[in-house]
Amino acid sequence: MKWNIVPKISGRTEFSALEELCCRVISICNFRSLKEGVCIHSPIIKLDLHDQLVLNNNLLSLYAKCFTIDHARHFFDEMPYKDVVSWTGILSAYTKSGNHEEALELFDVMLASGQYPNEYTFSSVLRSCAALGEFNHGLCTQSYMIKRGFELNPVLGSTLIELYSKCGKTEEAFKVFKNMKSGDIISWTTMISSFVEARNWSKALELYLLMIKAGIFPNEFAFTKVLAASSFISLECGKSVHTHMIMLEIKLNLILKTALVDMYAKSQKMEDALKVMNQTPESDVFLWTAVISGFNQSLEFNKAISAFCVMEALGIKPNNFTYAGILNSCSSMNELKLGVQIHSRVILARLEDDISVANALVDMYMNCSNTVEDALRAFREINSPNIISWTSLIAGYAKHGLEQQALQAFAQMRTLGVKPNSFTLSSILCEMKSLKQIRNIQGYIIKTNAHSDIVVANALLDAYAVLGMVNDALDVVLVMDHRDIITYTSLVTRLNQMGDHEKALKIINIMCNDDDDDVKMDGFSFAAFLSASASLAAIEPGKQLHGFSIKSGLSSSISVSNGLVDMYGKCGSINEAVNAFREIMEPDLVSWNGLINGFASNGHISSALSTFEDMKLKGIEPDSITYLLVLFACSHGGLIDLGLQYFQSINLQFLHLDHYICLVDLLGRAGRLAEAMDVINTMPFDPNALIYKTLLGACKLHKNIYLAEDIARRGLQLDPCDPAFYVILANTYDECEQSDLGEKTRMMMRERGLKKNPGHSWMEIRNKIHLFISRDRSHPKISEIHQKIKSLIIEFRNSGYLYRESGASIHHSEKLAVAFGLLYTTSLAPIRIIKDIRICRDCHEFMMNLTRLVDREIIVRDGNRFHSFKKGLCSCRGYW
Repeated sequence: MKWNIVPKISGRTEFSALEELCCRVISICNFRSLKEGVCIHSPIIKLDLHDQLVLNNNLLSLYAKCFTIDHARHFFDEMPYKDVVSWTGILSAYTKSGNHEEALELFDVMLASGQYPNEYTFSSVLRSCAALGEFNHGLCTQSYMIKRGFELNPVLGSTLIELYSKCGKTEEAFKVFKNMKSGDIISWTTMISSFVEARNWSKALELYLLMIKAGIFPNEFAFTKVLAASSFISLECGKSVHTHMIMLEIKLNLILKTALVDMYAKSQKMEDALKVMNQTPESDVFLWTAVISGFNQSLEFNKAISAFCVMEALGIKPNNFTYAGILNSCSSMNELKLGVQIHSRVILARLEDDISVANALVDMYMNCSNTVEDALRAFREINSPNIISWTSLIAGYAKHGLEQQALQAFAQMRTLGVKPNSFTLSSILCEMKSLKQIRNIQGYIIKTNAHSDIVVANALLDAYAVLGMVNDALDVVLVMDHRDIITYTSLVTRLNQMGDHEKALKIINIMCNDDDDDVKMDGFSFAAFLSASASLAAIEPGKQLHGFSIKSGLSSSISVSNGLVDMYGKCGSINEAVNAFREIMEPDLVSWNGLINGFASNGHISSALSTFEDMKLKGIEPDSITYLLVLFACSHGGLIDLGLQYFQSINLQFLHLDHYICLVDLLGRAGRLAEAMDVINTMPFDPNALIYKTLLGACKLHKNIYLAEDIARRGLQLDPCDPAFYVILANTYDECEQSDLGEKTRMMMRERGLKKNPGHSWMEIRNKIHLFISRDRSHPKISEIHQKIKSLIIEFRNSGYLYRESGASIHHSEKLAVAFGLLYTTSLAPIRIIKDIRICRDCHEFMMNLTRLVDREIIVRDGNRFHSFKKGLCSCRGYW
């Protein structure tokens, strides 16, 4: 740039004009950040204007904006005169460049020089104190401000709020905010941001509403912070803020669009997130990273990878957080090959030293590789491993079964001064499967008082519960300082997995009597309790839970609604299951599967299949479980050809061994044993013991000894310790009137130390579960029960009913249960019995005859399906 300056000064007027011209030029360059403006510095010196304070302050500002802080400081030191504007300019330059310690030192020099700071000086100093966490220095500065009469200044009020917030003094920051007489948009936004940083989401939203009420309209920065808070509270809050933005006609710039996409993504509403994303064409790496993170949170990892590819195709360069997110996708999908490719991209981008990327690499290799070597190599390349690095390494060791190495790494981490946090301890406990190692970790937890952290305590009780050590888990619950809904939900879930559903239901009373913590059920805990009721077919607790869900407003939760459909279906109350299904506004796949299962297991085969067709018409795609239920329905309804059609229509990606077991059952029940055998021989899976037992049962049904012997031999080669093969084969011999071979088979089983597990049946009477075990005489009413069975058999004979009495079956658990039910339930109520294995033919015939003799409905849920006995008939129609 060429500057035309008059070389000679002929008078004061002309001198002033030149000075004014220089000032204007520098001001314009300052405004536009044009570094060419410093070219005027030389003419200023030549014109002997270098002692003009206004010119020098403008030049100082230009040096600070367009050149390094060193250039600005050199110019500042050579200024012959300095005022508060000069000092504030250089202080601001130090603060903006991140040289906060130098800024504070310079402030001390300024005060020593006798200059008095203004509000802008104080603002820079307070920002440096906040950045350094120098709270005491900030307090001293605030005291000096008050002495100088600046305590009510709105600019300084916002800066003070920032200082208190960044030093962890949110309550004090709020006091400063409340003492401000007329807060502006900056102070409101700063205070909202402070609550967000302090993770006080509800307070941030409360302040946002007060801001609107006060007539202060939010700007894009305020909306960004409020949307961040909303994502941690509820989707409804986020939608309300979004609606407010639309009402105020706020322009959707890239920053706001990214905040909205992030809010919807964190609520797992990716469809809405993508709608917002596509409203304007602008995008950057932060927006795409939010999309990738959202897909990961929604467990749509393939879509996350697709988004990454689209982003790169648009020429947007991934940053460290993008790579960390896509590596998490690879880890979750167990995609080692893709993870290695991303690793190579990371190296090319020179981001392998970034801690977030390095941690993601350790996690990916631990989850995807068969060995820990690659993960260990990635960990060793981290210059300063943080707590996340160590947690990924230790949890990875435990996941690979290397629990000793995990404990050694845990000790090494502490030796290096890295203190485990709640996430570290909970992650380690989640992967530990050895009782000894869990005890070791518990010792550290007790020693460091870490059990006071509810996250750690919950992880510890879950670790014990996974191992089946319920008493130890309950001991942890009792010593916890506080308990939350996760505590009880975790315990109930593990009890359900162990099959101890009765104890799971007892947790309700423990939770409701926990006066100290006032724990309220949520959708997940409700679903767990409903699952326990369903497994026990305990309809009374299920109905009580249903009633409570309506009162508490939880019945609208999809997990609760699905639990109700499942519970009523498994309790044999199919009408109530249908009603619960109809209450669901938008049934999902789980809802439809629950209803299909309810219909199929209760013998309503045509309703099950029509529900399946209705589901497809509604646009819900069936999954592998749906097809299993449909094949089950066809098998237990005698619909062989239709079942074969459904099997052939299953997409290959859904086909599993379980589907072939259903197919073998379908063909076997129809007597097409050769075809069933051909299925086993040609299927793309190795046969397991269950598929052989299924076909062996069909051989017994159709009295095919030769195939039964072959199948039993094959099954015992797979599992020599399974007594079921001996029992079914022996019963097959009995059915074919070769009882001598049946007895030899049973003797062979006993000689090999095998024993048939006795059948269990249970029933609920007045909220109490009564258990019955075959051949067991420990029940307090066993004598009365046996007497009742004998009297019933006599009545069968007197009434002319055909009934073949078997000496062994008289002690079967379902007979004991039904006799007890007749003795101790009201005469009108249905008798509901649960049996853990398939009901035998003799007991099935006994139940049919009983309902001819007694006007009672008997509902038996065995290991296969429901049997509703009424007036001498059964809902299974001979298929079970």
